[in-house]
Amino acid sequence: SIELRPHAVDTRTTFGHWEINTVVGQKSGEDQVLLTMVERKSRYELILKIDGKQSCHVVNALRRLIKETGDAFPKIFKSITADNGPEFSDLSECLKGLSEVYFTHPYASWERGTKENQHKFIRRHIPKGIPISTVTASNVHKIQEWMNRYPRKILNGQSAMEVFLKELIKENILSESLGFYMN
Repeated sequence: SIELRPHAVDTRTTFGHWEINTVVGQKSGEDQVLLTMVERKSRYELILKIDGKQSCHVVNALRRLIKETGDAFPKIFKSITADNGPEFSDLSECLKGLSEVYFTHPYASWERGTKENQHKFIRRHIPKGIPISTVTASNVHKIQEWMNRYPRKILNGQSAMEVFLKELIKENILSESLGFYMN
């Protein structure tokens, strides 16, 4: 439960605490979705296109991320906060021993305020109702890159990527395995 989440996560004073959600294009339930993750301190965004909103697709994407980041994963992803959607029902088991997992209260989207705000950026490029299957992986990557390079007032004019990289260097966890996500 979110009540167990450390105060430092709420205040964004420590690096490595993420929010996770999905972006759906069509409500049909049959389309691909975007799995989105944002690091709370830096606002760095990861956007992964997955085959559906089912839990198995979320787990598969996270397993790929774990494999690609290797030993750095638990240092980069110290905690992940999700809503109570069925797509996150296996999150705790998937990340057991790697990351702390917290779940928000039902109907309390403000408990993941960073994620909700980031989705507004995504919706500038992919309006509601557009099937995610029609959005290319290249376009998803361009959206992620645009979001991460955009200078932000809340970050004193720095981009999310700049702050994220500084945190990786400070934590001594900058890794070539992150290259795919840093472009």
